[in-house]
Amino acid sequence: MSANVNTISNDLEQLVVFSLAEEAYGVDIGKVNGIERMQAITKVPRTSDSVEGVINLRGEVIPVVDIRKVFRLPATEVTKDTRIVVVDINSQQVGCLVDAVTEVLRISSDSVEPPSSMITSSGSDYLLGIVKLEGRMIILLDLDKVIALDGLMMAIEEIDLESMWQASNNLEEKVASEPRASAKPKTGKKSKAKKSKKAVAV
Repeated sequence: MSANVNTISNDLEQLVVFSLAEEAYGVDIGKVNGIERMQAITKVPRTSDSVEGVINLRGEVIPVVDIRKVFRLPATEVTKDTRIVVVDINSQQVGCLVDAVTEVLRISSDSVEPPSSMITSSGSDYLLGIVKLEGRMIILLDLDKVIALDGLMMAIEEIDLESMWQASNNLEEKVASEPRASAKPKTGKKSKAKKSKKAVAV
């Protein structure tokens, strides 16, 4: 095992494990600021296709990136398990859209192996290694380098988060100030059915 992998595995004592297209991926828990359920995402025009938009998370506007699109995986429907993993990238909070978050896992250094040279290339240095466990494997990711793919971080930094935050606040204030429609009581009188004087033949 190389010295580089030893350094990585010592830093990654705990992983947040999430799934994408039925594969397991792990990231350093120290990078994760929160795990959120799926919520309304506001689209941002004229930005990278991998940027889904922004969310207002407890008063802070955060860009959301679809990791499936970053890895060029087939699109899928949002389910009850879909999560937004909020991570810290270069002092910028970024939401990462994933299929599901499955567990928080503690690993040992001897369970981490470098990725095979067959799956690595000059553009895949975001792969830190492979965690081998009983009956399964977890791919370790360097999220800083994942978000840097295809100029994605630059696209995120170009989003005017201040304007988006102001627009979001204005919308919330508008909704809060609108009077709620009250149900009007029915005023129509019920007509009494007239009894027929004629016998009905059966």
